[in-house]
Amino acid sequence: MNAVAKSEASFIQLGQSIDGGFYAGTIIDRNDGHTYAIIVAPKNEGELATKAPWGEYGKLIENCRSFWHGLPNTEAMATAGSDIAKWARSLNINGFQDWYIPARDELELIHRNLKPTTEENWEYSGDNPSSVPAGYPYEAQAPVQTSVLDFQDGSAQAMKREWYWSSTQSSADFAWYQYFDDGFQGNYVKDTQSRVRAVRRSLIK
Repeated sequence: MNAVAKSEASFIQLGQSIDGGFYAGTIIDRNDGHTYAIIVAPKNEGELATKAPWGEYGKLIENCRSFWHGLPNTEAMATAGSDIAKWARSLNINGFQDWYIPARDELELIHRNLKPTTEENWEYSGDNPSSVPAGYPYEAQAPVQTSVLDFQDGSAQAMKREWYWSSTQSSADFAWYQYFDDGFQGNYVKDTQSRVRAVRRSLIK
């Protein structure tokens, strides 16, 4: 895993090209206590071309409930037969092979910091105890549309204004997703077709 020096991290800008993709913010891992830069994969290589189901409805997957680290979630999904997880783990982008489906809090971080639209936010979504700084529920006008032109609605790297799967399982039937329009977060049935964008992370400290 690449490491970003703490002094270097303070100068990284949202949307900046780094470590194989684009910087989306920072997460603290509550297992190891370290902080990590979340790197969004380039869209052409790192977003699934078509919508796809999370996995099998009614099938509970062990070790697939982390809110802050999607790699172990994705590996558990792949072992259980999830096609989107196997796709993410097969990626080799810009020399990096540790791509995965973001956990719930990692996916929220992307919306908060690289929001594509100017739509008002769903005010009951957005809590994120894993982000640095911690994220509180959205206000109607916060977060605002990203100032990073490549991530604004319709641009080359922008998230589509649709639902994206996280790798965080909620139950045997449901998994977490995030809507990249007004930011609504929720659980939905695993066999629903939805978008997927891969990420990786780099150690900061």
